[in-house]
Amino acid sequence: MTDKLLLRALAGETLPVPPIWMMRQAGRYLPEYRATRAQAGDFLSLCYNSELAAEVTLQPIRRYGFDAAILFADILLVPDALGADLWFVTGEGPRLSTITTEEDFAKIKGPDDIHDHLAPVYETVRILSRELPSETTLIGFAGAPWTVATYMIAGRGTPDQGPAHALKSENRALFEAVLDRLTEATIVYLSAQINAGAEVVKLFDSWAGSLVGQDFDDYCRAPAERIVAALKAKHPDVPVIAFPRGANERYAGFAKSTGADCVATDDAVDAAWIAEHVQVDGCVQGNLASRHMVTGGEDLVRETRAIVDALSGGPHIFNLGHGITPDADPENVQLMIDTVRTPR
Repeated sequence: MTDKLLLRALAGETLPVPPIWMMRQAGRYLPEYRATRAQAGDFLSLCYNSELAAEVTLQPIRRYGFDAAILFADILLVPDALGADLWFVTGEGPRLSTITTEEDFAKIKGPDDIHDHLAPVYETVRILSRELPSETTLIGFAGAPWTVATYMIAGRGTPDQGPAHALKSENRALFEAVLDRLTEATIVYLSAQINAGAEVVKLFDSWAGSLVGQDFDDYCRAPAERIVAALKAKHPDVPVIAFPRGANERYAGFAKSTGADCVATDDAVDAAWIAEHVQVDGCVQGNLASRHMVTGGEDLVRETRAIVDALSGGPHIFNLGHGITPDADPENVQLMIDTVRTPR
């Protein structure tokens, strides 16, 4: 039996205290992160500096003792490795060269040509696998094909993923070619992270909620199923967490249909509903609203306890419903952890 609580929960064990980690736990809300990022010079340089990326991954583990560390990287490193131009605008976020024509797509590399570009990321994983405490699980990750495609098609983040939906309507063959290339590259990328030492991998489909009807099945569920199946064929003992954010009632059955070991849920769904409709199929992750890391107080304590209680009847990993925001108070993170780990 492993002493890593996160792996035990992912294997289906119901634990008296759920393991806990936090999306974006290495990030701008921590002063030590801001100092390291300044040392790196800019965000992309930090992602590709193995020593510094490992350092910021380790910072929240030292400070809080989370049960898992998640590799510090970005979902857009895959399109960067595929040959897209990628840069970050301060205060505004990522910018990419766009794919809107067959000519654009023809310039994109094949999935097996990404490794040299991503070698620093794999080295970060190797460093972490050596330096993390023995009880801490190392999570690798990638963006899901639909979510990454929305950035590649629009050249930036958009409020409604409109450019990707437009390409899907106007040139479905090209749209599906982009998703297919991203699916293949994601399999290669996550497999390489596992080979470097990742013990769990997570697939972030941050914009899954804008897919409706058959599109959700075709462009969120089906790629996830394909990625999970390919990873399980190569790494049968490595768990996969799927996060189709915004899926709402479609969280139900997502684990069974994709083969994922755990479904992460956002805070738009109630924990009691998750217990009844999602946790029946296995481990769930979530789902405290990120705003509580800003506001703190009794609301944070009450909501944290309510989630722990609602999901105490099955395997559960405590987390936020989305990433922690830069304006969060580090003291509220500690309050959340103490609330989860302190018996009632």
